[in-house]
Amino acid sequence: MTHPWFAGVATPRVLAHRGLVTPEAAHSGVVENSFAAVAAAHSAGALYVESDCHLTADGTVVLFHDDDLSRVTGDPRKVADVSARELEQLMTGRGGLITLAQALEAFPTLRFNLDVKATDAASAVGTTVAPFADRVLVTSFSDERRRAALLAAAATNSTVRPATSGGRGAIARVLAAVAARSDRLVAHALAGIDALQVPERQGRLRIVTPRLIAAAHRHGVEVHVWTVNEPDDMRRLVAMGVDGIVTDRADVALAALT
Repeated sequence: MTHPWFAGVATPRVLAHRGLVTPEAAHSGVVENSFAAVAAAHSAGALYVESDCHLTADGTVVLFHDDDLSRVTGDPRKVADVSARELEQLMTGRGGLITLAQALEAFPTLRFNLDVKATDAASAVGTTVAPFADRVLVTSFSDERRRAALLAAAATNSTVRPATSGGRGAIARVLAAVAARSDRLVAHALAGIDALQVPERQGRLRIVTPRLIAAAHRHGVEVHVWTVNEPDDMRRLVAMGVDGIVTDRADVALAALT
């Protein structure tokens, strides 16, 4: 059965990477993963927002990519070392802090693709998303963090689980199985996974190929590619069979692909 995160939306899916920050918004100080960035993605017509989860010192899950605040706010401290109130003050003038709970409640029509960035955040992410599991996909580079979040969600809501995409380990197993041309191994590697979210290339290694896409599709798994910002690349990947495009410019992608 198709998870509700996928249902009712035609492919290709446009996933707004960390919300939407247009050049004009960036010039006015708006940053990624801010309340304003999520609101802009929603206003542009995006149905999916890809974001990242960290845990503050006082246990609040916030949408924030980096471990530390330096790149986004100029403050050298780590997210885990500041309170949500302190981070809210730092994000004033930058589009505003948005917590995970706020995102899920303030944008009830959006579907979220959430990357668990910190081990300490996994359980809190799972618990927070559990009531909204029908419109959440949980992922992480770490399969251990991803599974911890899913277990916490299941403990809170046994009716609907969040969708999920594989971490680095799962993706490596899928790629090895595809290279070995073993559909049995592919099926085993994809067990429990709803999507593969990957870059087109990793260094000199081409990851997204027609063979990978076909193997995933045989087992009911979608392939989403990150981070694609050029319309010609978006159209080329979709023509290859890719199901979703993760992009910094959801407005551009929606115009190019719909």
